[in-house]
Amino acid sequence: MFESLAASVFDSAEDFWAWFLDKPLTIILILLFGTIAIGVLRRVVTALAEGIAAGQKPRAVVEQADPVGAPGIDVPGAKRRRKNVLMTPQALADALVAANPRAAERRAQRARTVGSVLNSTINVVIGTVMVLWILQVIGMNIAPLIATAGVAGVAIGFGAQTLVKDFISGIFLLIEDQFGVGDNVDLGGGVIGTVEAMGLRLTQVRAFDGTLWYVRNGEILRAGNRTQEWSRAVASVQVPLGTDVDAVRAALGRAADRIKDDPELAQHLLETPSVRGVDAVDGAGLTFTLHAQVRPAQQWAVARSLRVAAHAELLSAGIVARSAPTPTEEHAVGDTPGVS
Repeated sequence: MFESLAASVFDSAEDFWAWFLDKPLTIILILLFGTIAIGVLRRVVTALAEGIAAGQKPRAVVEQADPVGAPGIDVPGAKRRRKNVLMTPQALADALVAANPRAAERRAQRARTVGSVLNSTINVVIGTVMVLWILQVIGMNIAPLIATAGVAGVAIGFGAQTLVKDFISGIFLLIEDQFGVGDNVDLGGGVIGTVEAMGLRLTQVRAFDGTLWYVRNGEILRAGNRTQEWSRAVASVQVPLGTDVDAVRAALGRAADRIKDDPELAQHLLETPSVRGVDAVDGAGLTFTLHAQVRPAQQWAVARSLRVAAHAELLSAGIVARSAPTPTEEHAVGDTPGVS
């Protein structure tokens, strides 16, 4: 039947095959190889994205401490000969990732989002090339079409430049991992709180008072992340003028030891709490500061415990004290306000 149909249209079989090999076969090959290219590239991108999303279990490399003794970092499963150890920068980074329960979720979200964007880009680019190539094969002049599409693209891009800016900014926010869901951030303009959702166009931030901020990614000019990799707990106390400084430092040192020896709090510490000394002298008294490097998002809980321990030790030493204002006094969502 096919041969009879071909014979009715073409004068000879040679004419049919000449026609078939000229355009139809070229179009079929374009569709075939274009589809294969899309499939292969999408599989590669998806495999890479899923591999990054799954990740590998980090291993902390622990080195011998130097003779002076560096602050210990408690890494589950790490073997230590001494109480205080010194870790390589890479081992510290791996330990921080392992300690952050949101790290795997953030990595998976970032990898899958970028993978989805790349897959969509592959579809659009290869699909457009295939269509233009086929139109050229069948004899259509594609130059006016490309020019028209270019003008239309410029017009659409000009009208939707804000939307495009938001999407591009969202992609870079994810790729660079500036912040993720669960991080406590300061995005400027009074937007301070915990990130509840991230998209390519919008970021949702929940403030401590419950306000949910919707921030377009293109409007984020700076981002302060208070819970990325590590944080610092800072607690300030104030004592009356004329108080024995050495006695205060001794009491605060005992308070720091109490926090270090508390099993529940010690798991959040990345260094031993220390007393910085007299930070300010004014009419209200002397201000002393305790601080410690801690795991992400644990600075507020550790700071409150430092204040409580400091007050207890100062009172036992017969020194009356009160909490002094601490810089960037901000709490994560669900965090209980600090205890004075």
